[in-house]
Amino acid sequence: MFALWNRIPLWQKVLAGFALGVLAGVVLGEKADYLKPLGDAFIRLIKMLVVPLVLFAIISSVTAMGGGDNLKRLGLKTIGLFLLTALIASLLGMAIGSLFNWDFGKQLLPGNFTPKHIPSVSQVFLDFLPANPIKAMTDGNILQLIVFAALVGIAINVVGEKAEPVRKFAVAGSEVMFQITRFVIQLTPIGVFGLMAWVVGAYGLAALLPLAKFVAAIYIACLIHIFVVYGGLVKLAGFSPLRFFKAVFPAQMVAFTTSSSYGTLPMSTKVVTENLHVSPKYSSFVLPLGATINMDGCGGIYPAISAIFIAHIYGITLDWTQYLMIALTATLASVGTAGVPGTAMVMLTVTLNAVGLPLEGIAFIAAIDRVLDMMRTATNVTGDMMVALVVGKSEQQVDMSRTQALPQNAQSA
Repeated sequence: MFALWNRIPLWQKVLAGFALGVLAGVVLGEKADYLKPLGDAFIRLIKMLVVPLVLFAIISSVTAMGGGDNLKRLGLKTIGLFLLTALIASLLGMAIGSLFNWDFGKQLLPGNFTPKHIPSVSQVFLDFLPANPIKAMTDGNILQLIVFAALVGIAINVVGEKAEPVRKFAVAGSEVMFQITRFVIQLTPIGVFGLMAWVVGAYGLAALLPLAKFVAAIYIACLIHIFVVYGGLVKLAGFSPLRFFKAVFPAQMVAFTTSSSYGTLPMSTKVVTENLHVSPKYSSFVLPLGATINMDGCGGIYPAISAIFIAHIYGITLDWTQYLMIALTATLASVGTAGVPGTAMVMLTVTLNAVGLPLEGIAFIAAIDRVLDMMRTATNVTGDMMVALVVGKSEQQVDMSRTQALPQNAQSA
């Protein structure tokens, strides 16, 4: 029985949990409230992951660019471009999310929910700085945690060999948290079942109708980001966007079907080195790093649109300071997102926490996460390959004569 269960893909299990939850909600009505603790337990486990996962992942990502001066310069350029596109992705996500008319009808505002007090602009920026890092961790203040973790990573690189045990601990801690994340993600079908049974039992099936619009919003934003933002940066670097997209098409298809940046690494490496003629030395650095920290789809577009979507579900009006917080957290959280399926849900929790939105809203979109993850991953991997080409050229890591002569049928590689 367990062997058969383990052979079923997670997204199919989550979809089954969603469908069974809806059915249970219809059949049980208000009595489905007894199933809500299943969802509440899942949300608690997700919240449990956020602080240690972000802490270790950010430290590991920052220390990954340690080394000689050339490597540091290359690393700073690479991460800088990753952060720039992540910021653009989050702003694009907010723009697309705000343009859609979600029209939910009856709102789902829980009786005990109080929107977070919004501080002044100066206070927002002061709140980036942790007066007490331990308190920031216990309070779940993710922005302060990200700042602290980045400073620790930079300090490890500066100290060098003496800090090697700390670096190894952070890397090991990151791997451990990724594994715990995989454990918790396996419980998603149960959590979704409990939350959806409660939602449908309390509010009816009408609450599920806007999901099609949500999928459309994610896909539209990702396609704009791929062709306009990435294509524009490729053109600014002096390359043909058409030839670039033809060259990287095989890796995009692998990313779309596997929904894994890490799983696409062999194909993206082949495409970048053989089709775009980026040096193997740089591609072996930028692509694994990108699979870890370049998450424009998962950490930029997805949490921005999701936060707006969930705010509408609960009838919560967002002001401009909350939009600013969404943009900042979506951008910074993308640095700590792992390139494995399921972690985007944890990073969405970071954004929802930052603006005080109910985490229960995750249940609405968890069931369709696989459909979303396909496009998110294709976006992430395309960004990795774009950065490899653009930054690689600036550091003489690209064979320009061969790349500019890229054949029009490069996608057959």
